[in-house]
Parts: sequence; C-alpha cells; structure tokens
Amino acid sequence: MREQELDLLIKFIREAANDGTTVDISAKVAALTVDMTCIIVFGKKYSDKDLNEKGFKASMRMKAIGKIFDEFLEKIIDEHIQSENKDDNKTKDFVDVMLGFVGTEESDYRIERSNIKAIIMDMLIGATDTSATAIEWTISELLKNPRVMKKVQKELEIVVGMKRKVEESDLEKLEYLNMVIKESLRFHPVVPLSVPHQSMEDCTVEEFFIPKNSRIMVNAWAIMRDPNSWTDPEKFWPERFEGNNIDVGGQHFHLIPFGSGRRGCPGLQLGLTMVRLAVAQLVHCFDFKLPNDMLPSDLDMTESFGVTMPRANHLIAIPVYRL
Repeated sequence: MREQELDLLIKFIREAANDGTTVDISAKVAALTVDMTCIIVFGKKYSDKDLNEKGFKASMRMKAIGKIFDEFLEKIIDEHIQSENKDDNKTKDFVDVMLGFVGTEESDYRIERSNIKAIIMDMLIGATDTSATAIEWTISELLKNPRVMKKVQKELEIVVGMKRKVEESDLEKLEYLNMVIKESLRFHPVVPLSVPHQSMEDCTVEEFFIPKNSRIMVNAWAIMRDPNSWTDPEKFWPERFEGNNIDVGGQHFHLIPFGSGRRGCPGLQLGLTMVRLAVAQLVHCFDFKLPNDMLPSDLDMTESFGVTMPRANHLIAIPVYRL
C-alpha cells in the first residue's frame, strides 16, 4: 500500500517536473499521509468531500463538527460489518481488527462501538499530522543544507542505484539517511510538548518538589536543543549520530521525539517507516530548486507552534527528475 501511494505522488511530481512547474510539497505530503492512514485504518481512501467541505485535516481539530465525524465513523463501521459478512477473503484493516474484539467474552480486550470510534479518531489524529510534519521538515532541511542533500543522494546512488526506486528493504542499509531523519526529529520535534504525564509518587527533580498525581508536560523541544546535552544544538548536523547508538526509541532521554515509557508513541515503527520511505523516495527521484532563484540560506524555516509543529508556511519547490 505504501509503495502504491508513493508511486502516485512520484507520478504527480514527475509530471510537474516535465512541465517545469512548482509543487506545494507540504500539501502533497499531507495528502499522502491522509490517504495512507485511511487505507491502514479504513481499508480504502476517502476524499475530503466524503466528510464535509472543510476536509479531514481541519475537521479532526474541531469540536463543533463532532457530530459530522461521528456519523462518518458510524457509516464506516456499518460498511465493515456488511462486507465482513460477504467476503471472507478481504484483507483486514484496523477497523476489522477492532470489530473482532466486540462482544467476545473470552477476550481481555472486549470493546464497544463507541470505543472503536474513539480509537479510530486517535489513529487518524496521531498518524496524519505527525508523519506529514516530519517529512516536510526533513525535506526542508535538505533543501536548506545542500551538502547534506548531496550526501543523502550519494548514499542512495550506491545502495539503490539509478535504475529503480527505493524499496522498504533498502531502508536499513541507508545509514546516513537514518541519521538525517534522527537529526530532523531532534531539530524539529513533531510534538514539541509531549503528551501529558502524571507523577505516580511525590518526588524531587533538582530543586523542584513534584507532588503525587501532578500533571506534567515535558518540553521535548527544549530538551533536544539543550546545549548541556548536544554540541552546537542549533546546527542541523546529522553526523552527530555517527558511531553511536543513540536512537529515537525512548531510551536516550535527550532524544525523545516519540516520548518515552508507557506514554511513548505506539506508532513509532509505522511512523518511522513512512517518513524514511517518503523522504528517501522523494530525494532519490528528484532534485529540488527553490522558486524565484531563492538561495538555500534564504529558505524560511519559521515554525507554527501547536499540538504539532509544522512549517508556518508551506514548502514550495520546483522538482527536477533525476533517475
């Protein structure tokens, strides 16, 4: 599924490259992650018009249209129940798996319809914004740092060659690309303040007393730019991960883009795969020029702070096909 959806994106960008036109990278990557998430969760793609005129991304944050989303999810669950009764050979998606837990007395995970809708919403919100934001920041930093871009592309030429696209089996061999992804997640954490934690007992951290049951917000953005933990933290420098085993799994507490412990992101592996593959495919297939003869050093890197932290302004570039 990931391969098919990425192929559609590459086809679109290649047509733009043939015409010499600009591409809104941010918008196309956002659409890619929405489509991928819909297929994983629902089993097929839904367009914005299937929900309402505002579309998926805007609607997921708006309480006022909760009823519209609720009706949409009810329709999806009904469709899955009907298709389950008709087609035993259907590949199961996330909703099918959830429905398998409904009403089974022997399962420890028995859930009801309302739980399924809530979990689906968590999946949609958790997967779409985050992956798209990580991809657009990584591409942005590669455009801002041509030296790093050339090094990534050189590695792709050696590992993949210039006669085919990147496959998921290539990802583990792309050591420098993985350093770039780590550095991008450090420099631009998708969720700048991690999800709320709660202290389970009274404790003191440095000189601060934290009572039991306090709600704690961890400033991951500040931790990952802390000069006490990082050399030149304000510099985008993937080589800082060379020759060490620091990773994003939550065990190295100065690098926690996915959080850590029981409140760590359960979609870490899925998210990393989507981000690595999309970035690898885009920079392997294309060179990108900035519009209006803009220099890489002039690229605007302003952040838009919120639950997630995307670019304040969309990334626009002119693709040049290179395979």
